[in-house]
Amino acid sequence: MHGMVDRPLIAKGRSLARNGALLGAICILAFAALIVLRPHLAPDMPGAATLNHILLTDSLLPRSAIAIVAGAALGLSGALLQRVLRNPIADASTLGITAGAQLAMTIAVGLSPLLIGLPREISAFAGGLAAVLIVLALSWRRGLDPVTVALCGMMVTLVAAALSVTIILARGEYAMSVFIWGAGALNQQSWDGVITLAPRLVIGFAAALVLIRPLTVMSLDDSRAKSLGLALHAMRFAILLIAVWLAASVTAQVGVIGFLGLAAPHLARFCGARRTGQLLIAAPIAGAGLLFLTDCAVQLLSPGFTDLAPTGAATALLGGPLLLLLLPRLHSANALRADATLRTRLNLAAPGRALVLLVVSCLFLIVLALSIGRGIDGWQMAIGNQFWELLPFRLPRTVVAATAGTMLAAAGFIMQRLTGNPLAGPEVLGISAGGGAGLTAALFLFAFPSPAITIAAMTIGALVAFLAMMAISARGGFGPERLLLSGVAIGALSMAIVTVVLSRGDLRSYLLLTWLSGSTNRAGSLEAWTGLLSAVLLLPLLPLLKRWFDVLPLGGSVSRSVGLSVAMSRLALAVLAALLTAIPSFLVGPLSLTGLVAPHLARLIGFRETGRQLAATLLLGAMLLTLADWLSRIVIFPYEVPVGLFAALIGGPYLIWFLTRKETKQ
Repeated sequence: MHGMVDRPLIAKGRSLARNGALLGAICILAFAALIVLRPHLAPDMPGAATLNHILLTDSLLPRSAIAIVAGAALGLSGALLQRVLRNPIADASTLGITAGAQLAMTIAVGLSPLLIGLPREISAFAGGLAAVLIVLALSWRRGLDPVTVALCGMMVTLVAAALSVTIILARGEYAMSVFIWGAGALNQQSWDGVITLAPRLVIGFAAALVLIRPLTVMSLDDSRAKSLGLALHAMRFAILLIAVWLAASVTAQVGVIGFLGLAAPHLARFCGARRTGQLLIAAPIAGAGLLFLTDCAVQLLSPGFTDLAPTGAATALLGGPLLLLLLPRLHSANALRADATLRTRLNLAAPGRALVLLVVSCLFLIVLALSIGRGIDGWQMAIGNQFWELLPFRLPRTVVAATAGTMLAAAGFIMQRLTGNPLAGPEVLGISAGGGAGLTAALFLFAFPSPAITIAAMTIGALVAFLAMMAISARGGFGPERLLLSGVAIGALSMAIVTVVLSRGDLRSYLLLTWLSGSTNRAGSLEAWTGLLSAVLLLPLLPLLKRWFDVLPLGGSVSRSVGLSVAMSRLALAVLAALLTAIPSFLVGPLSLTGLVAPHLARLIGFRETGRQLAATLLLGAMLLTLADWLSRIVIFPYEVPVGLFAALIGGPYLIWFLTRKETKQ
């Protein structure tokens, strides 16, 4: 009996060693190719041989070394996070650690001159720790359920990224250098980075080895771990501190390396690591190999001495596909119920009057945005001639905000009806990010694409993202977990494509950065007419599809039994939703969350009948984004906060509340 148990372990150990040796051989071959094919200075240049030697010893070699050290640190951090949270998609990227670290460092460098003298690692650690503590606090009521943790991490990342973009834009010419650093550039000019980071990896690895037994016990459920005498909360916090410290140290030294901590532990398990000790050794090796090979590929594919893209941005491309592969393994202990969350608490006795009240409120808000503002002398209400003088400046952005909010709300309504899931929305499901990938493609194909080409490219990107999300989540019956996480995965992949271009630091990067922030301060007559004509052409189609909205949430079999072509109706609605997402994303950016919140507010107010609920959703969407635009230009006058950020700060907390409220539990 003893032999029957030992042989598989020995076989797995040999398999793990063999796979590790294979990874090492591949890394050696890649490094040899890099040495041979690396660019050299022209031989006829004075001192070319000396300079080539300096480039080798003080740039290429330390760059390779820091790739190995940073990859190992992130691999170890990911293994610790996944083990301590019992979550297969936990890592510094999905838990908001890197976004929090980057935000803290951006604040320290950009807004607080007194903090510039502090080591970057302190700011990064404080920001990363604050982010993960917020995520865990938000998901605590649901027992650190993996799905809830991942979604709260997504929301913290979204808000932190929006704040970072806002601060970077406010710093003007300083902006792009901060963002390029944040994209994870491994370029080195000395061995200082390796000397700084290597001791931290050694300390973290030693601490992890000391904690092998607690980590093994923590792989059990909480009650069994406590019965074995483990101080669960104290130990969990200690391990989280180590994992966050490792990830923050890497972020402070080289910038954001996306999703490597997610990939490395799974690669280690694929190669044969099963026990905790094996995983803590194999995951750092896998992380080091992955980052080293990625960096070698970036250098070999780059022209001359200029990188094709920062290595961190290249590794972010792993995130989306890897999350999609891991979706079948992610099970929620406290699954969300789409049918329960669709219930409303109120039932309006006079919905017609309520709609009239919403129309009046919307018009009042538009008049308020056009007439009231702040100036040098404080608050001012424009009346008479002053109103007409300011109207050409205020009217275009107000029209853009109102029409964009209406279309985003319509897109969210379509997605929630199409999937039967109240958590669906163009921003949450990665559809807006897909539009960003389409915008990126347009900027690559055309130096300065026209608005028509831009909108067409963003529509195609949004449609591809939506159809991919639908195809993936259909296999799970459009369950809330699979739907949301497939959207997160597609959004991560799309934003990684955007990040690669952002890191270039050219004019296209600034255009993308401005789009990311969701600003309306440059809205003119072209944008206003684009939003107005699009809304006039697209929104009247929605009442004609009322029957589809009533039948499709009941499921495919019921829809077919009443003579509805499910495939064609879903495709038509997907195209319409893509258009209703791409045009507002072109106008106000991807961060508003209006498409998620507006249909919820309509249901919470008490609108139950489809037609009235649709009308209320459109009005509420217009009001949300108009209010966000008005607040964005007065809250820190004379400066402006991008409207997308303001709307995200409204929608993000709402989504977090919705995920953690008691009604969503089974």
